Amino acid sequence: MARRENDNLPISDLLKTFVDKNNLQRGLDKVEVQQVWEQIMGPAIMKYTDNIALKNDILYVQLNSSVLREELSYGVQKIITNLNEALGKELIKKLVLR
Repeated sequence: MARRENDNLPISDLLKTFVDKNNLQRGLDKVEVQQVWEQIMGPAIMKYTDNIALKNDILYVQLNSSVLREELSYGVQKIITNLNEALGKELIKKLVLR
């Protein structure tokens, strides 16, 4: 049986190569941002969160509570810092609360 060049590579390296070759990182980032939002902000804020969308480096969060939107607007930079820290990279540069 012929040996392939990737026979001895760890699965994590193989997955990274697959993601890079197929340009899947952006889609994975969008899913991860939604999970991290829920993890960082908690279930109380998730209850009022209708939609989360990452476009380029801007995170759009649609909230169904104007009071909560106003409260969160005071700590936008802290939220961005916490989200980027949890993601392990600077993915979000701006947060828009709708």
